[in-house]
This record gives sequence, C-alpha cells and structure tokens, in this order.
Amino acid sequence: MSMRSLTIAERIVQELLRAGKPLDDDELARRLGVQPRQTINQVCRRLEQTRRLRRYGGPSGKIVNELPPEDGTSSPIVGQEARPRPAAGDSAVQRHAESVMLGLLGVRLGCALSPRRFMLEDGSWVEVDGVDENLTVLVEAWAHQGPPKSAQKHKVLADAFRLMFAASSLPTPPRLVLCLCDPQAAHHFTTARSWAAAALRRFGVEVEVVELPTDVRSDILAAQQRQYR
Repeated sequence: MSMRSLTIAERIVQELLRAGKPLDDDELARRLGVQPRQTINQVCRRLEQTRRLRRYGGPSGKIVNELPPEDGTSSPIVGQEARPRPAAGDSAVQRHAESVMLGLLGVRLGCALSPRRFMLEDGSWVEVDGVDENLTVLVEAWAHQGPPKSAQKHKVLADAFRLMFAASSLPTPPRLVLCLCDPQAAHHFTTARSWAAAALRRFGVEVEVVELPTDVRSDILAAQQRQYR
C-alpha cells in the first residue's frame, strides 16, 4: 500500500476537481503553494502529453488547464459529470467516486485507466474497472470509508479474484491493483494479520490507496450512512 505524500500531478488533478473549471498555471501555483511556477507548467505539459489534461488559450489570453470530458472517445483522468445527489440506497456516489479514484491512480501510475470487457472463449465475459491502453495494468476500485464489514471483505477479495482471472487471458502477465480510498478500509488487506492480506501478497495483487477530494469523501460517508439505516 502506498502511504506517501501526493505528487504535484495528483494535487493538480484534485485542485481542478475542486475548482470545477479550467485554471491557468499561475492560479494552480498560487492555490497549491508551489514555487517556482515553472514546476506547475512542466507537470501540466507532461499530463497533456499523456492525454490526461487539456491545455488551451483561455479568455484572458493565458493557457488554462482542464480535465478532459468523459465522451467515450478518450481515456479521461477523472469523471467530469455533475456530482450526483442520489436517493438513499443509490450507488451513484460510489460509482462517481470510483471514477475519480481511477483517475488519480492513473496519474500516479503514469497511464490512463478506463473500463474494459474481456471476452472469454465460451462467449461469457469479465469486466474490469480500469485497464491501461497496453494491458499492462488491471485495476479494481472500491470507494469506501472506514473498516470493512464481513461481506465487504468478501467483495474486495472477489474483486482480486476477478483481476487474476482476467489476467489469465492475457499473453503477458499484467500488474494487478486493488484501488481503495481510505487507510482504514485498506488495513485488513495490507498490514493486518489476516489471511486475506497474506493471500494478496502471495498472488501479487497490490493495494494502492488514493486520497479523494474532501467533497467526494463527504458524499461517500453520507451515502454509507443512508445505506446502513
């Protein structure tokens, strides 16, 4: 599990999520407290080169940075749809949060992650939450805050099995990653003295924890409270 500080690229993505609008390099440097400003410029250019950021001339004449839309024609860094306001029991909040998680993890890993369906010989299929273009990384995401309940532990292990099964159909073994968004949720699968953590290590399934923007994290907590009533 990665417990390091956020990279500048990850912080840029989070700030663009919070702002909900394009920001120029100067504004990003000011908001993030990063000096010199050229550091922001260099990171944004790298993100643009890997199609995880759009840069274009804004109304003031400055170059602005924008997260690409989810239009089905490109691999976005995060979901750009309006933040959901679901009824109790609706899983829209989790789905939205998981798309954000995949975007942040993609920045960390240096690739764009998007859902992919793998067709099997018998005509059935298995779908994975996030896969890079070259099929070198397979990711399952779980948006949850706090320690998992018993059934939820089984759900995460089923996700790990899904990754291993999908990987078995590929000629070159890919990297397998479970993406979580809370250290407490990840503890049982990483540092706890549990057979689950030992099994994931034995079979080479990594656990990565990304830090969600505050508003998305608050939405998850509110959704969990509705679901547990």
